[in-house]
Amino acid sequence: MKEISCALRFMFSAEFWAMGLCWTVSLLASYWQLVLRRITGRCEVYPRSELPRNLPTRPVCIVTGATSGLGAAAASALSKEGFSVVLVGLSSELLSEAMEEIRKRNKDAHLKGFVVDLSSFCSILEFKSSLEKWLTDSDMHSSIQLLINNAGILATSVRPTPEGYDQMMGTNYIGAFFLTKLLLPLLKTSPVGSRIVNVTSFTHRAVFDAQINEDIVTGKCFFRSKEYPYARVYQYSKLCLLLFTYELHRQLNLDNKPWQVSVLAADPGMVKTNIMQEVPFSLSNIAYLVFRVLGLLQSPENGINSILDAALAPSHVSGAYFFGGEGRTLRSSALSYNTRLGEKLWNISSNMFFDLKLASQATSSSS
Repeated sequence: MKEISCALRFMFSAEFWAMGLCWTVSLLASYWQLVLRRITGRCEVYPRSELPRNLPTRPVCIVTGATSGLGAAAASALSKEGFSVVLVGLSSELLSEAMEEIRKRNKDAHLKGFVVDLSSFCSILEFKSSLEKWLTDSDMHSSIQLLINNAGILATSVRPTPEGYDQMMGTNYIGAFFLTKLLLPLLKTSPVGSRIVNVTSFTHRAVFDAQINEDIVTGKCFFRSKEYPYARVYQYSKLCLLLFTYELHRQLNLDNKPWQVSVLAADPGMVKTNIMQEVPFSLSNIAYLVFRVLGLLQSPENGINSILDAALAPSHVSGAYFFGGEGRTLRSSALSYNTRLGEKLWNISSNMFFDLKLASQATSSSS
C-alpha cells in the first residue's frame, strides 16, 4: 500500500512528468543530431589510442562512483587497457565487491580502493593525502594520468551536505570541481599527457535558461521550494559539469604547455543503473521498459563506450562532447557553451573552494 501511495504521489507531480517528457525529448534530440551529422558528413570521430609506453610504471586512472553501474564497468574496462585503477566509492564493502568482480574478469588487474564522500570537502581533502601517500609507498610516479568524474546521484528529497550544500549539486558538480582542483597538480606533473573526463548527461539539454549565482551553485535556493525540484536540480548539476568542462578547457589551453592536460565530456545516454533507486520501483521499471522499446536503453557495459572513447581519445583532443560510442562527438546545448556563464561558474566555485581550503587549514593549525 505504501509503495502504491508513493508511486501515485510521484505520478501526479510536475517534476516526474518534466523528467519523463523533457528527458526523453532531450535524449531523442541527441540521437537525431547524430543522424544529421552522419548524413551531412560533419560527425567528428576520434579513434581510441594506445597507452603511452614511456612511463616508468603503469599509468594511474581514478574513477569516482566506481562501486556499481557505469563506474564499475569503466574501472573494469580501463584495468584491461593497462591502467592501475583507483576506485572511489562511498562504501568499503561495495568497493571490495567491485574489485573482486573485476579481478574475476582480469586476474592481472592493478586496483586500489578509497572510501570518499564526494559531497564532503573534508573527505575529498583526506582522499588527496591518502592518494599521494599510496603513490609514494607504492614507488609510483607522483602523478595521475586519467581522472574520470563519474559519481552522480538522483536525489528526490532535500539533503544537505556537511558544508550545507544541496547533496545532488554537491555530489554531481561541486564534488567533481573540488576533486579536480585538488588533483590538477598531479595531472600536470604527469610525464605524458593526462586527461580529465567529466561524465555528464543528455538531461542538460532540458535547461533553457540558466542563472548562475552562489545560491544556485550550492543548491541552497532549492531548499526553499515547496516541493523539491529534483529533476531541475539534476539537469542543472549536469549543465554545470559541462560549463565547468569547457571553462577548464579554455583555462588549460592558456598554459605554456597546451594539451598537457586535456578535458572532455562523456554522455553515456540512457543506461540501466541504480541512479533511479529513489524513484518508486514500479515507475522506474516502466521508464526502463519504454526506453527499451525505443531501443535506447543500454547496459553499463555498453553505456561506457562514450566514456572509454573520451578516456582513450588522441592526446590532442580537448573540449569535446562524446556521445553514441564509436568515437563520435556531438554539440551539447547552446547554453553549455556560454563563456559568460562558464566564467561566472568558475569564479563562484573557485571562491567556495578556497574558502573551504582556508577554513580547513585554520582548523588543522588550531588542533
